[in-house]
Amino acid sequence: MKDLTNVARTETGKAHPIPLPSVATLETAGRETLLDHWRDIFAAPPPKGLSQVFLRRFLAFEVQARQQGGLPKDLVERIAREAAGETRKVTPALRPGGRLLREWNGVTHVVDILEAGCLWQGKTYPSLSAVARAITGARWSGPRFFGLTTASETPSARRGTNGKGAKR
Repeated sequence: MKDLTNVARTETGKAHPIPLPSVATLETAGRETLLDHWRDIFAAPPPKGLSQVFLRRFLAFEVQARQQGGLPKDLVERIAREAAGETRKVTPALRPGGRLLREWNGVTHVVDILEAGCLWQGKTYPSLSAVARAITGARWSGPRFFGLTTASETPSARRGTNGKGAKR
């Protein structure tokens, strides 16, 4: 069983362990108790105007996340990058000015790589996957559709899933 303590920080920044409330405790807690739990867990005052239902759900999520070891490291890093304003690249191998060719149903499609996405038939798309979807009408991995990666290089293949979380 995971350690059910939380490290809270006082206003001076000093850390001290506190027990995390159980989800069952949160289900029956009143508003003032929920607000106290918020201050203990986040070491900050709760935002004004949060409903009791929202407080309860948010705290329950946070308690469960901490009991399970928190969010996955790659997700935390991705959130931090996006919060810092970093944008996703079209694909690491592509640079603006590049051109991709793909034959589909007897038609050769030409895609130009731009700073802001991909240009196909005079329209700018945010990603190669959006272009592949426009060409085929189906959801494709853009890099895979254009032959830049193989099935074994896609994230779902590396995880051993079909992309929906189920084992193959």
